[in-house]
Parts: sequence; C-alpha cells; structure tokens
Amino acid sequence: MIKALLAIPILLLAAKLYAKGPGSIDRKVKRILIVVTSVGQVSSNGKPTGLWLEEFAAPYYLFQGAGVEITVASPQGGKAPVDPKSIQPDYLTETTKKFLADPAAQEKLNNTIRLGEVNPRNYDAVYYPGGTGPTWDLPEDRNSIRIIETFYRSGKPTALVCHAPAALKNVHDTHGDPLIKGKKIAGYSNSEEAAGQSTDMVAFSLEDMVKSEGGTYVKGEDWHSFVVGEGNLITGQNPASSLDVAKKILDFVKVSY
Repeated sequence: MIKALLAIPILLLAAKLYAKGPGSIDRKVKRILIVVTSVGQVSSNGKPTGLWLEEFAAPYYLFQGAGVEITVASPQGGKAPVDPKSIQPDYLTETTKKFLADPAAQEKLNNTIRLGEVNPRNYDAVYYPGGTGPTWDLPEDRNSIRIIETFYRSGKPTALVCHAPAALKNVHDTHGDPLIKGKKIAGYSNSEEAAGQSTDMVAFSLEDMVKSEGGTYVKGEDWHSFVVGEGNLITGQNPASSLDVAKKILDFVKVSY
C-alpha cells in the first residue's frame, strides 16, 4: 500500500511531462528558430539583396556544434535569398566557405518554412540574422511581429543582428508601447551604412528608427563586434557581432559550446 502511494507522484509527473509534448521546456535538446528574409530585390532600384550569409552561417554552425535543433523560417517560406555581395571573395569567411560546401546547410535555406506555420511555444529562442533584405519585409510582417512579441513576453532569448533589428519597428510590449522604447538597441550604424555604400539598399535607417521609436541607439567601433542585452532582448551591431550574439543565446538557454 505504501509503495503504491509513493508511486503516484512519479506517475503523475510522467503523465505531465508526456502531456507537454515536444514543445515543452522539459526537453533536453534545445530548439532555436532562425528567421530570415524573403526579399531578394530592392523594389526602389532593382538591385539584388537578401540575407547576409555570414550572419546566418556563423551562428548556424555554433548552434549545430552545440547539439541544438535548428529550424529556419521566412515570411514566404521556400528558398531564402542570399545577398550575392555576401559571397563575393572580399566578404567570404571560413564559416561562409564552409556553408557553400555544405549541401545539408544549404538545404535549410532552400526549404524554409512559412512564418505563419511557426508556433513559438515549440522553441527555446529566436534569432534574426541581417542583410539589407530584412528591412523590407520583416518590419511589416504580421507573423514576424507575432513571433517576436511572443518570444519576448515569454522571457525567451529574442536576438537580432546588424539590419535585422529593423524587424522590431512595429513590435509592441504588453502596454501597447514600442518594445524598444527605453531600451538600448544595437544595429547597423549610419556610419557603417555610408561607408558600405548601402544607404540605397535599405527601407530606412536602422539607427534613426531606433531613436524615433524611443529606444537608445548604442554602438561600438565600426566593423567590430558589439552586442547589447536588455533582459532577454539581444541585439548586435554588424556581421562581426553575429557569433557573439549566438553565444549569448546559448548562454541564456544554458547550452555549452
């Protein structure tokens, strides 16, 4: 009788864990959602754009090496465009070279799921890599807005790098205020935009947007890694910051790398 009574709590716990299913926080394997752009051409000038590959590849391989499950999603689903400039010889890195020789990794970008199909409860963190493409679709995408608001309000790491913080433009907190209001936000700077001759490639200045929405824009030295955290909101300044942003995500979800 006593043994039977002692077994009840264990059975109840097992039933509870089973009911939570694969999206529960009790999973040992962490799952990270990576959100990328679907825009491959700037509407105003017809120039090619897309995802900046280094900002995807460096975190991707860090996550993969740490045993994290990775899902890649985009507004339209399917093949995500890569900014051709990011694979030119002057911009290639060891991780982008590795990606270009890795069919399995390329398959992830060639077969993204639609943002509308994403259930944020099934993931432990969300990461947005940049490129000028994200400035055109993610700020207005309702599903992207929903995903960021859900992750942030759930206390899960919500990370964006370089131009990707543009996706925060229309995101609000529980009081209806801009999410970035009163927060320190890093992102691609006006000086980097001018030096990189990309001012005609973006929908708006990221630095100016942060200020106009009541945020405090912060930056480090141009082209060097700079990352800032406001609770579970993590932002990085430029491509050089992507790996450090990814490390902060893994630190947050307590995964060693």
